[in-house]
Amino acid sequence: MNQVSTPVQRPDVPAPSSADRLSTRGMVYAVASYVLWGFLPVYFIALAPSGAFEIVAWRVIFSLAFCAIAILVTRAWRAFAAILKRPRIVLIMGLAGALIYVNWQTYVFAATSNEVVEASLGYFINPIVTVLIGVIVLRERLRITQWIAIGISVVAVVVLTVGYGELPWIALVLAFSFGFYGLVKKQVGRDVDALTGLTLETAWLTPVAIVQLIVVGATVGITFGHVSVWHTVLTIGVGIITAVPLLLFAAASRRLPLVVMGFIQYFAPVLQFLVGVVLLHEQMPLERWFGFALVWVALIVLTVDMVVAVRRERAAGRDMADATDAVSDDVLPE
Repeated sequence: MNQVSTPVQRPDVPAPSSADRLSTRGMVYAVASYVLWGFLPVYFIALAPSGAFEIVAWRVIFSLAFCAIAILVTRAWRAFAAILKRPRIVLIMGLAGALIYVNWQTYVFAATSNEVVEASLGYFINPIVTVLIGVIVLRERLRITQWIAIGISVVAVVVLTVGYGELPWIALVLAFSFGFYGLVKKQVGRDVDALTGLTLETAWLTPVAIVQLIVVGATVGITFGHVSVWHTVLTIGVGIITAVPLLLFAAASRRLPLVVMGFIQYFAPVLQFLVGVVLLHEQMPLERWFGFALVWVALIVLTVDMVVAVRRERAAGRDMADATDAVSDDVLPE
């Protein structure tokens, strides 16, 4: 029998605080979620000969099944039932479901059509598109550096349009669909957790998925259950590979600062880009390299601006706290 030793804490080294442990766990959750998202194209490619429409249909159905099991296991059904009694939230989640459907369908089409590099571009420019949506929809005022990032991104899209010979529509659809999806989810963010949200979204989409499978079966034919045992297992697994990263991301968001999450979000598109270029050997002529370089410069500008803004807010908060303490000291009797 192996003896389990108790670690000895050195007197000169402070024990890790609860916050440090949570932060470490949050980092693990965040990195794991984005790594899984980064390698999703490989998973979808492994589902060949299934087409994009069949894959997305099964993704919806098996995601709903996974979420239903997770709700039962975690005994979260009461919270889920409470959300069902709020029609406004249920309808908003239906809109979110429509947007994520567009995103999923476009992404899987890109993965199965050897357009993984362009798909990665969509998630590279997504933070910039999110800022642009804030201006157009929420009437937010941008700082000069944010405008510079948007301007560089517009030039990058023009360069990439020349490089691709056409508008990079896959990247734009992915970026804008996910950007508006985030905007919609923001309306119910405090009321709907990740598991409940995905359950409602896939529940709305299940009738669409069933119709999609009927059409696929009547045209090219259903591949699920007719290729191999391994293929069937992988197809069922699309529900797990969809839900698990989302739940990990939600857990990380509760434990990590926004700035840290902002940096880690680039893991997924970087990995997708590497999968497309290194593993799938997709073409990257000089014009595309230049266009991607411009996007990366825009992201650097946007990220630096975010870090500076957060530091200024923290400094302002500390100054206000110091001023409050000073006022209290002057008012309170000695």
